[in-house]
Amino acid sequence: MERSSDSQPRAWARLQQDVSCGLRRGAWYRVVSLTAEDATVQVPRREQVRVPRRFLETLFSRPHRWTVVPGARNASDPAGHWRPRYAVCPVCRGRTPISGYARDLRCARCNGMFGIAWDEKYLGVD
Repeated sequence: MERSSDSQPRAWARLQQDVSCGLRRGAWYRVVSLTAEDATVQVPRREQVRVPRRFLETLFSRPHRWTVVPGARNASDPAGHWRPRYAVCPVCRGRTPISGYARDLRCARCNGMFGIAWDEKYLGVD
């Protein structure tokens, strides 16, 4: 039996610690269940992933700003595509390299225009 949409948690979660658990850094995921210890999030086109809540930041409204994510510490990118930091779209999870400090950014993937959350210092990014 399926649960009605009224019984679904209306929450979004993203990693707040740099851990390997099947979620992309900076991306927001819809929460499908929430307990004091764990959250289960829906990964698009994949399975649901259960993550300890201590690793997550949770919002009870849809996020609406780009997350600025520091580049991976020891990542080697022979193509030179990613800069030391990148932004993650709050809607479609698309990533884009960023430089400078623009106020807003249009997503090339979903065409949404969103502000950039420079004030968040996500995972210690400056």
